[in-house]
Amino acid sequence: MGLIESFKRRARQLKAETLALYLAARHPGTPWYAKLFVAAVAAYALSPIDLIPDFVPVLGYLDDLIVIPLGIALAVKMVPASVLSECRARAREVMLNRKPASRVAAAFIIVVWIALAAFCTLWVYRKFTA
Repeated sequence: MGLIESFKRRARQLKAETLALYLAARHPGTPWYAKLFVAAVAAYALSPIDLIPDFVPVLGYLDDLIVIPLGIALAVKMVPASVLSECRARAREVMLNRKPASRVAAAFIIVVWIALAAFCTLWVYRKFTA
């Protein structure tokens, strides 16, 4: 198996694990603190928009390569094993039928970018008009 095929396989595994975590965040057997963290990680990972856009040199891919896998690893440890195995099975079924996406997470990331742009605009305005 080539290096590219290995990366593709790992990416598919991360997508399936992210979907399983999304399902675990909605599962009644998941503790509340895990639900909060898992929901945040899954929403960010499934969001079609990154907090740091990929065109930003180095930092753009940092979330994809380090932050998301670390968040997923920590989230997996927070969810009870029985809940996680059930959600992984459901995630495999869903992955066979459709592609998951989080519109709520995309909206949140857009709001964060708008807020940052407004803050920067206000800062520049105050800096140069004072």
